[in-house]
Amino acid sequence: MSAPIRSGSADLPLMGGGIPPWLFERMTHLGLHMTEAILVEHGAKGFLSRLSDPFWFQSFASVIGMDWNSSGATTAVLRALKKALNPRAKDLGLYVAGGKGRQSRRTPYELARYGDQTGVDGDALGRASRLAAKVDTAAVQDGHQVYIHAFVVSAEGDWSVVQQGMDAERGTARRYHWHSEAVTSFVEEPHSAVIGPPKDDLLNLVASEAAPAQDGILSLAEERPASMLKEIATMRLPAHYGVKRTDVDLRRLGAVLHLAHETETTAFEDLLLLKGLGPRTLQSLAFVSEVVHGTPTRFRDPARFAFAHGGKGGSPFPVPTTVYDETIETLRTAVERAKVDETDRAKALRSLHRLAVRLEEGFEPREFFDEAVARERAESHTHGGRTADGWAQPPEASGPSAGDQLPLF
Repeated sequence: MSAPIRSGSADLPLMGGGIPPWLFERMTHLGLHMTEAILVEHGAKGFLSRLSDPFWFQSFASVIGMDWNSSGATTAVLRALKKALNPRAKDLGLYVAGGKGRQSRRTPYELARYGDQTGVDGDALGRASRLAAKVDTAAVQDGHQVYIHAFVVSAEGDWSVVQQGMDAERGTARRYHWHSEAVTSFVEEPHSAVIGPPKDDLLNLVASEAAPAQDGILSLAEERPASMLKEIATMRLPAHYGVKRTDVDLRRLGAVLHLAHETETTAFEDLLLLKGLGPRTLQSLAFVSEVVHGTPTRFRDPARFAFAHGGKGGSPFPVPTTVYDETIETLRTAVERAKVDETDRAKALRSLHRLAVRLEEGFEPREFFDEAVARERAESHTHGGRTADGWAQPPEASGPSAGDQLPLF
């Protein structure tokens, strides 16, 4: 079942730092195979629906190794998807136009070219792109100037827009999500929500209450705006760096770690079908499975997905490159085979998140968050742990060993 159609906004802190090439290349590969898995199961409409959900988007960014609450997650995800999907746009049936800065202004031209290649109405897509950008820059006056605009379109002409604005004075970014199936008018409530912090003087000229003030989207500046705050599909993330225990649902996180690492769970038949994979790779695949197959309510704590592949800055732990590569290869193989025939391994990967959900029922782990992070860091060098600053090193001989961190539950 596809996720419900949603649009909304996300407030994010500005964080600096580029993405190392070794990580971005992996993001691109994993992003491709996760997209393919969604297409196999849910089709292009299902993928675009997920893309329009700010919570899912942030969880996707987190599972591929981006800092979970950073404004840079938007750039990373869209760059990775554009690089991964566009060379295969014909067979995948998805195309990503636009991007950051100068690339965003090329969106209508890229959509026109895509229309020529596929037969979809490129002019109509270009118009939708321009209007979406106009609404979130001129009609929704919330202090954030749009500098990222990406338009993701299917071969059937369905689309999602993801764009982000920056408020340099306050040091915040705001991301806006659109979905074609949710838009009936560009000048009357095209979002499910446009939310600002309570202290904002938010002007929303596309609210239904603003109808008397509208004389077409291009003459909005001459009219008096109306105000609206509507609490649907909003996400406001903390400004602190890294992942804290208060950022995650410990019951859900604990269930995944228990599933992957505790010996009694290997009795699950579905896990036996994944024999040959170590517990650390099972942990990553469980989070990937949830992002691909989970329902919308599963993504309210996107920080939890950082326990798949860590982060480039080492929080909550260095990126385990060997685990990341095994996750990519396992998912790639399963998706390729699933396109031809349903396989046991594809079924097993799909069921990983369902097993974790089952374990959550009545699951009461003891306090484990700090120990889980410590274990990951202690074992990081064995998994090819890497950050933007270099490779993870073995812990000091006098410090706690990896074995001392177990069991967690």
